[in-house]
Amino acid sequence: MNIQAKVISREISEYLWRVEQTVSTAESCTAGLVAASLAALPGASNYFRGGVVCYVDALKQQLLDVPEEVLAEKGAVSEDVVRLMVQGALKNLHSDYAIAVTGFAGPGGGPEAAVGTIYVAVGRAADDDIVVRELTGDDGREENVARATLTALQMLLEKLKNDFPLPEE
Repeated sequence: MNIQAKVISREISEYLWRVEQTVSTAESCTAGLVAASLAALPGASNYFRGGVVCYVDALKQQLLDVPEEVLAEKGAVSEDVVRLMVQGALKNLHSDYAIAVTGFAGPGGGPEAAVGTIYVAVGRAADDDIVVRELTGDDGREENVARATLTALQMLLEKLKNDFPLPEE
């Protein structure tokens, strides 16, 4: 985990502790790196519920309730699927917040998207609001995965700050 991810993870940890909320992950191309970043800090078991790494569509269906029809119509690398992954993680991992990532990190793309196309989503069970960002551009597999992981952490922190603003000092 790079230094920027460590700093953001620490801030997320402090927020989740303070507001007594939980988070879970549903990851494909990041292979659990978002979960590892969230769980790296002492005391993470108080706010990190767990994560699902699902590279194959069958697991997205079985573990996250992503309908087969959506996967067939939109493809696994799509905004619709990443939204459904967040909803499935919120429901099945019983968390207040969820992060989902799906994409083509490389070296190849797929029929629905080019290599480097990655969708990142963050949602909250209480308001059913899911924020999605599409990342594009191929900087190599390792950099694509690092960028997606960092984006996911930044998005969660932004959502926490919006949902629980700190009082003005």
